[in-house]
Amino acid sequence: MRLTRKTAVITGAANGMGRATAAVFAREGATVILTDVDDDSGRRAAEDIQASGGDADYVRLDVTDEDAWCTTVDSVLARYGKLDILVNNAGISGTFNPDPTDTGFYDQLMAVNARSVFLGIKYGSAAMKHSGGGSIVNLSSISASIGQFGVHIGYGASKAAVKSMTVTGAVQLAGDGIRVNAVAPGMLPPMQTSRGSADPVWRAKQIDGVPMKRAGEVREVADVVLFLASDESSYVTGVEILVDGGLTAV
Repeated sequence: MRLTRKTAVITGAANGMGRATAAVFAREGATVILTDVDDDSGRRAAEDIQASGGDADYVRLDVTDEDAWCTTVDSVLARYGKLDILVNNAGISGTFNPDPTDTGFYDQLMAVNARSVFLGIKYGSAAMKHSGGGSIVNLSSISASIGQFGVHIGYGASKAAVKSMTVTGAVQLAGDGIRVNAVAPGMLPPMQTSRGSADPVWRAKQIDGVPMKRAGEVREVADVVLFLASDESSYVTGVEILVDGGLTAV
């Protein structure tokens, strides 16, 4: 198993991609701490992993709250003694608000999608330094690199911030044995916070532009996150892996 004796924290793990990643990590031998603000779904996700023989727990974490990050990481260290892997997965869709220039939603996008990653790197790396290193995997998006119709203007900016923090973090933390990488998904099943991107007509138009002519699956992203979290990628840092069916290659 590829993550035996590893302790991992995954944000936004109650549903979707985060939940799939937690299940993959547990299957590969990791002790997984699922975090979210959707308590009912988060607990069920952890219980499902436990029922399958995995080692998992759920902790409530508002990823925009610095004090909550500090408390969560301290509790992980107190209980498990170390933090090996952090997956900054929590985020909200750029189509949650139909107004592409709404200022309040811009602030929310930057808080949930970008500030959360900064705080994760800050507190996650501090914990990893005490245990001799680790792996941080950030979830970015193809929207960090290309323009798109139908999304808030600030969404791509929030994900571009993630991309930038990934490379800067990789350079600054390499000496501490901490790798920082990113995964940039393309078309996937709609997020729980999706509105416009959940519309079948909108999705059909987007998928038509994907060379593989289909949306991706959350497990396909989770498998790439697994690679970057594991020791198989021990000489890989500062990269962004696109999981987009060739969309950005067109």
